[in-house]
Amino acid sequence: MSESDPESNHPFETQVREAFPELEHIESDDLRERVVEAWVLGLERGGWRRIEDIPYAWNIHDVTNVEHVRGVTRIALESAHEQRQFHGADPDTDTLVAACLLHDVGKCYEYPDHVDDDTLDEPDPTYVSEEIPHSISGYALAHEVGCPLAVQRAIPHFLGEVPKRTLEAELVKSANSASSNAITQATMDITLQEWVERYSQTS
Repeated sequence: MSESDPESNHPFETQVREAFPELEHIESDDLRERVVEAWVLGLERGGWRRIEDIPYAWNIHDVTNVEHVRGVTRIALESAHEQRQFHGADPDTDTLVAACLLHDVGKCYEYPDHVDDDTLDEPDPTYVSEEIPHSISGYALAHEVGCPLAVQRAIPHFLGEVPKRTLEAELVKSANSASSNAITQATMDITLQEWVERYSQTS
């Protein structure tokens, strides 16, 4: 796996498991541990003290990244249920939940410069940067800990990042948009698209 032993009692592991009860929707014990490991690596390298300190966006701190990630996962699971019951489709739940839970893990690397110093220890400059979008660094973390390719390719959630999107990837993308639109409307009274257009030079 990685330098983090998934069997150890690392405090970040406890934080991740408590933050994301949706982990229990992943049937594969191995995949569940890899999702936790990716978050632990991101938190360690990002210099975070608490997973709850990562904001949803660099300029929206009223909502945490954990709340958003949970929202995306819950929305995607509901959508997948409707796809099965109403349309007869068969999205893979393990792939979907793992990708949803990891779709914004890259914010561990991207957002240390946008929070108060007292929420951080020592971010690792090898990894921490705003130059790489969080959906790409999240893919890299998933790859590093050995998540299946189906999970990796469902993590990048912006158009153009992958040449061919799977059903699970589309569910992640649409659930992310649904959650993000709810957050930007509730906190700033604008749509996600308006937020992107207004802040794209720094988002």
